[in-house]
Parts: sequence; structure tokens; C-alpha cells
Amino acid sequence: MRQTQFTLDVQSSPAGFTNITPAIERVVHNSGIQTGLLTVFIKHTSASLIIQENADPDVLSDLRRFFDRSVPQDKSLYTHTYEGKDDMPAHIRTALTNVCLNIPVTDGKTALGTWQAVYLCEHRDQPHIRHIVLHLIGG
Repeated sequence: MRQTQFTLDVQSSPAGFTNITPAIERVVHNSGIQTGLLTVFIKHTSASLIIQENADPDVLSDLRRFFDRSVPQDKSLYTHTYEGKDDMPAHIRTALTNVCLNIPVTDGKTALGTWQAVYLCEHRDQPHIRHIVLHLIGG
């Protein structure tokens, strides 16, 4: 049984989704691990991770509109507004999604479905460099 760990530094899109699947696949391939489990963890409280459809961009547009309706950027709704109107909504959107994903590795690749991709969700209005830890265990 082997383990490896790598950190991806990803430039996010402002209040949007960044497909990080190709970078993850490179790390898995370069690890040499054929069968195992990949943990993907983001080290932030105002950005998150999701596995979502990668074929139709309307899916991501609809998700963005859902977040905007469900968790509005209205400072009058929140006590925590120190970093601006997008700060507390970003924390709530992160709480509604994931900061950690587990993905099986089969034949040296992630076992994602045909239409699945891993996205970094930036919940702030400005882009940031986000740090994502990949931990792979297997053989």
C-alpha cells in the first residue's frame, strides 16, 4: 500500500466554477497508483468542491442562479459582514456543498462517470488562489 500527497494551487473564477479534473487526473496518473482512493480537500471556508455534469454549461449557470436566489448577498441578512457583502453568503454556500470529496481510482484513473467533473466553486466575487490537497492511497 502506497500513499502520496500533492497540493494544487488553483486560480479561481470570480463567483464561478473552475473545472479541476484535468489537474487531478495528472496527479493520479503521475502517482503510479492503479487502484485506490483519492481524497480531494480544499483549505478554505468561502470556496468548495463539487462533482457535477461537465457536458452542458447550463448546469453550472443554473447552479449559480440557485445559489444567488437561495443565499443572496444582502448585508442586512447577516451579522458577519467584515469582509464585505459576499463573505457570509460564501460561507453558507460552502456549508451547502463540500470541502472534501472521495473518488475511487481504477486502472490509474479517477472512476468519475462519463459526464462528471470535479469543480472548484468560488463563492466570493473576486478570484483567489485556492489550495486543494490531494491525498491518494492504494497500490
